[in-house]
Amino acid sequence: MASIDPMTGDEVTTVAVAGRADVDAAVAAARRAFEDPAWAAISPDERSRVLYQIAEVIESHADELATLDTLEMGGPVSLTRWMVDHTIEVYRHYAGWPTRIYGATAPSAPGQLQYTRRSPLGVVAAVAGWNGPLLQMGYKIAPALATGNTVVAKPSEQTSLSVLRMAELVHEHTDLPDGVLNIITGPGRSSGEALITHPDVNKISFTGSTAVGKHVLETSARDFKRVTLELGGKSPFIVFEDADLEAAAAASALVFSAGSGQSCVAGTRILVQESVREEFTRFLAANTAKVPMGDPFDPQVLMGPLASRGHYEKVAGYIDLARKEGGEIIGNPHDETDDLFVGPTLVTGLDNTSRIAREEIFGPVAVLLPFSDLDEAVHIANDTIYGLAATVFTTDLSRAHTMADRLQAGTVWINTVNQMSSGPLPFGGFKQSGLGREHGTDVIDAYTETKAIVVNL
Repeated sequence: MASIDPMTGDEVTTVAVAGRADVDAAVAAARRAFEDPAWAAISPDERSRVLYQIAEVIESHADELATLDTLEMGGPVSLTRWMVDHTIEVYRHYAGWPTRIYGATAPSAPGQLQYTRRSPLGVVAAVAGWNGPLLQMGYKIAPALATGNTVVAKPSEQTSLSVLRMAELVHEHTDLPDGVLNIITGPGRSSGEALITHPDVNKISFTGSTAVGKHVLETSARDFKRVTLELGGKSPFIVFEDADLEAAAAASALVFSAGSGQSCVAGTRILVQESVREEFTRFLAANTAKVPMGDPFDPQVLMGPLASRGHYEKVAGYIDLARKEGGEIIGNPHDETDDLFVGPTLVTGLDNTSRIAREEIFGPVAVLLPFSDLDEAVHIANDTIYGLAATVFTTDLSRAHTMADRLQAGTVWINTVNQMSSGPLPFGGFKQSGLGREHGTDVIDAYTETKAIVVNL
């Protein structure tokens, strides 16, 4: 299959499509490696050392890996380089876990010892989206390896190159045993389907759309695969009248526009208290007009092209829909069809029942929704099938904590935006934004089983 540069429309290279036999071979290799003492019997210290090696080899090739992501997804190199740097932090974080996975002793009858230990699940299928392939894979591969599992990873068919190159580098420059990490490439509907339905896969960790996540969950029920799902979002960005409006506007413009809005946590429903709506809208429009858009290899650019022609047509279709629904468009969406650029687009004049406010667009399109008081803000923010993230700007400490408590979201940012954890904080969604958590202590439950042991002394 062809790998396409969305900036130029040119073919970068071709990538193999894994058939069922290829998937069978990858899973079989992972199963052999899982049972091989070369991986299964190494010490926690040794497993930590290997994870540190992976972090080091990614760091030594960071520019190359960021370049590959920019070539395939059109994301600004400033963004893809941040993603690579964040990926390095993720592997270093999980390198500390193998020596800290404890069991426990349990109260027992006289003459007995009862205790628990954590056992790895087996073969993990890691499936990532196209909008951050290396980073999303790091969120899955690092904890899977830290807990003693083996992995078969499938990047998106649109963005395979950085993950393939990372695996090549790991094979050449680290002591990770053969078969522990395997990469297959190909479309989700064929290669991905063969992987997630494979009977010898014990867990699926998936990042992508809510619709596909539902399918993953349904198929997992056939043989009770463990599942972690990080899915879509329609995150509220809430601005109260006491907030620093200029700072809030600058942050809002950045989070729904940077990377062309192709982020699951983008604050695309902007809730503004009515008393400051007009003033905030002026600030926001001024900031969106200044977001630099152009060649993604220009280090000053924050918005490159959308990732593909099909995705461009989807986003442009939502802008047309907003007009048909009676919305007013603020900004300069690019309506030409000779490239894949869409400018920051703010929609006003619609309410939270409109499709533009309810459906995930995954582009630089946000809708502005006024509210009167805290209770109405909470109601509008929570009136969605999603619950991945939320942002609140206010200088009232009580209000900030009250909102954090009442918002139905896996992550709430207060007077800051998109602060992603490299491991200590759990990440995941409420409602249809996902199942389970990546990072935090929750991740140990996600990649291990608890085994109870009773010994008659």
